[in-house]
Amino acid sequence: MPHVECRRHKHQYPCTCAMGHLYRFVEPVLLLILKEKKHSYGYDLSGELSRYSFTDSEIENAVLYRTLRRLETHGYVISHWDVDAPGPARRVYSLTKEGNKHLREWAQVLGKVASSMSRFARRADSATKAPEIDHV
Repeated sequence: MPHVECRRHKHQYPCTCAMGHLYRFVEPVLLLILKEKKHSYGYDLSGELSRYSFTDSEIENAVLYRTLRRLETHGYVISHWDVDAPGPARRVYSLTKEGNKHLREWAQVLGKVASSMSRFARRADSATKAPEIDHV
């Protein structure tokens, strides 16, 4: 696939930056990171997001913290202030039992989305290989 120039990234595939932000998908990514790490603080989570992201777009810290607050409000995540570590106090987040259940729900939803997107990509690829028809 030809390289598509992007101001921020150099890829061997078309950049997804211009395709919009998938802010809603920050939620399952955070749930998975917390499941794997057991607990983490916001700055650490921010650094991990790019490993799991669905697009090349960077996730803004405001979106990260807004999502964490929403997850906590719904009981999927709990947090506490770590005042014992060196440096300033940090809020540490952990996944709850309900959060683990919510992650499983996300996995099911994303599995269906992945199937639909694969089907769409195959059709679109096939359609773009078909000869052009002039509609005059």
